[in-house]
Amino acid sequence: MWHEIILAAEAVEDLRQLPATQRSEVVEAIEAHLRHTPAATSRSRIKRLRGVSKPQYRLRVGDFRVFYDVIERQVEVLAIVPKSGAADWLGRVGK
Repeated sequence: MWHEIILAAEAVEDLRQLPATQRSEVVEAIEAHLRHTPAATSRSRIKRLRGVSKPQYRLRVGDFRVFYDVIERQVEVLAIVPKSGAADWLGRVGK
């Protein structure tokens, strides 16, 4: 099943601020893991978040966390955050 990937404005800005090598790593991971099975959780890569309704999921890519929602056949990437800032970001934005 193919999903459309939509980047929120904050996610686009987060990508722009990354160095080219890390940006390509994050983009490749988004394409590889979220295009076909965005809700398939795993022990380390994809987690369904508990205690918040938005964002629904977190993808781990090295030292970065990609927060996203799955709505029917669309994946909305909300933010790409360094691991060290993930808890703060969830505290501010998580609903």
